[in-house]
Amino acid sequence: MDAIELLKDDHDKVDRLFQKVKATEEGEHKALFEKIKEELDAHTHIEEKIFYPKLKEEEELEDIVLEGIEEHRQAKMFLRELANLTEDSEKFEPKLKVLMEDITHHVQEEEGEMFPKVKKIFDAATLKELGKEMAAEKQNFKKSNPASAGK
Repeated sequence: MDAIELLKDDHDKVDRLFQKVKATEEGEHKALFEKIKEELDAHTHIEEKIFYPKLKEEEELEDIVLEGIEEHRQAKMFLRELANLTEDSEKFEPKLKVLMEDITHHVQEEEGEMFPKVKKIFDAATLKELGKEMAAEKQNFKKSNPASAGK
């Protein structure tokens, strides 16, 4: 699986969790949030450690990568804040909604702008190798951060 396929799979997995949040009662959202957090922690880790540094080597991708890093910083802030809230906090649902909106926007930018540019710049072999590296790093991350260490 190449790097872009791997990231799109992650995006799809998180989107399915978002759809479950929208389709369930608020009482089920904390448990779904834990799954969302676990997926996003692993996803942002491999993007920041492997994917983005490779992209930053290309001048024409630098701006979109820097924007992606900033969006990750914002998402991580929301993830930390949500993890520290109790389910019955009045802030939990609004923060979860904003997180979902931010992530959806981020995914649309990556898939609509970043990935097409990446496909033009990097050949299939490079993307395949990046994908292998990212998949291995993701496994290691999940092993060393079970449930992203909870909080």
